[in-house]
Amino acid sequence: MTQSTEVWNSAYDNDTAPWIIGEPQPAILALERGGRIGGRVLDPGSGAGEHTIALTARSYDVLGVDLSPSAVAYARRNAAAKGVPNARFEVVDMVALADSAGHTLGTFNTIVDSALFHVFMEDDEARAGYVRALHMLCEPGGYVYVLALSDTEPGFGPRIGAGLIRDSFAGPGWEIEELRPDSYYGRITESNAEQARELEADGEGKVELAAWLARIRRTG
Repeated sequence: MTQSTEVWNSAYDNDTAPWIIGEPQPAILALERGGRIGGRVLDPGSGAGEHTIALTARSYDVLGVDLSPSAVAYARRNAAAKGVPNARFEVVDMVALADSAGHTLGTFNTIVDSALFHVFMEDDEARAGYVRALHMLCEPGGYVYVLALSDTEPGFGPRIGAGLIRDSFAGPGWEIEELRPDSYYGRITESNAEQARELEADGEGKVELAAWLARIRRTG
């Protein structure tokens, strides 16, 4: 089962979230530099808001959503502190959204998932619901990018195999155009110190972890 809202709230309220590194993931910034992001942009599981803030500052029309009210509050404070007060965030349950009627989010040309998909690795039902929500929210011809922790190396967090991404987007309406190794950066906190005991942090306390980066097109 995936974690409850209260568990996610606690990670932000107590500053124990290992995914908060104070900046966007380099892999996501590389997508933007490569011209892979355009149109309306959705940042599901936006967390501390780093990607929504960075893309808003670059004049993209982007919305960050997260299940956790504490995450959204954190992201709004973060945006104000970084001089991007117009960055937009909403509390949204992406899994529940799949089976709801009359949602008001609209559709998006680009969806950038940084470290949300892998949260559902052991919850087949939630993962399927999440993928349905992505299909509902992504414009035909639009793209979903998934940056997820990889099980190819030791690390912390929910690490997955490439096969889980392939299988989850194998149904009608999707085409995986690219799935390749990349990197994800986290930090060591009291919540993951045991898992991370063999990892070496840099001078800023960040650790580089193996990841997958997938480019997935909605075909219909």
